[in-house]
Amino acid sequence: MQVNFYVVIPARYASTRLPGKPLAEIDGVPMIVRVAQQASMSGASEVVVATDDARIVDVVAQAGFAAELTRDDHPSGSDRVMEVASLRGWRSDDIIINVQGDEPLIPPAVIKQVAASLNADASLAAATLCEPISQRDQVFDANSVKVVCRDDGRALYFSRAPVPYARDSFTDGAAALPDTGQWWRHIGIYAYRLWALENFVALPPGRLEQLESLEQLRLLENGMEIRVDEACQPVPGGVDTPEDLQRVRELVTQQLAPT
Repeated sequence: MQVNFYVVIPARYASTRLPGKPLAEIDGVPMIVRVAQQASMSGASEVVVATDDARIVDVVAQAGFAAELTRDDHPSGSDRVMEVASLRGWRSDDIIINVQGDEPLIPPAVIKQVAASLNADASLAAATLCEPISQRDQVFDANSVKVVCRDDGRALYFSRAPVPYARDSFTDGAAALPDTGQWWRHIGIYAYRLWALENFVALPPGRLEQLESLEQLRLLENGMEIRVDEACQPVPGGVDTPEDLQRVRELVTQQLAPT
């Protein structure tokens, strides 16, 4: 069944660890353009880059994609996405996908997947994705966000901590995990019904959200349910640091190399 949805890609120019990140080139193509290219292959009705910088607008427009110059005082990417939805006049029951602007290798299939997941259940406020963690160091990495779910796939909690904590297995020093089906990395893509996104950005930051620095906890703290599915394809990590950028550049070079 064809699902109608919109993709908004928030992209902030000023990055603490990698200034000008959206315009960093990967094999000659700015990162934000690569994200828009991937999103455009997902079947979205419209793909819009939401940014605070005219340089990003110009680069995106030159590549043939839509962009909106949004306010520069938004506290989060979700607020930037909401501004675009308002500017575009989308309806309250429309499905909006927030694709992070630093995910140049995100598979189009997972964007379509998260839209279909939300579309399948009208009671949900949002949907997102995860993938299994197989390495112990990733469980303990605070930059790798873990998600714990109910048996029906609803999120119970997101954390930077090693949850669930395997009391009897995390003291032996082994590199591998005792059971790789127990730990899941959250993939930072979100599908919202527009009414839920509007409610979300109107709420003050929650206590747990501020403790973990994870805005998705605001939904859970306010009783809104999030569906979490295992991604249908592997999702390479995004770009937060110069090291991440080099890793992605090497991956793209490998993909483009003749066989």
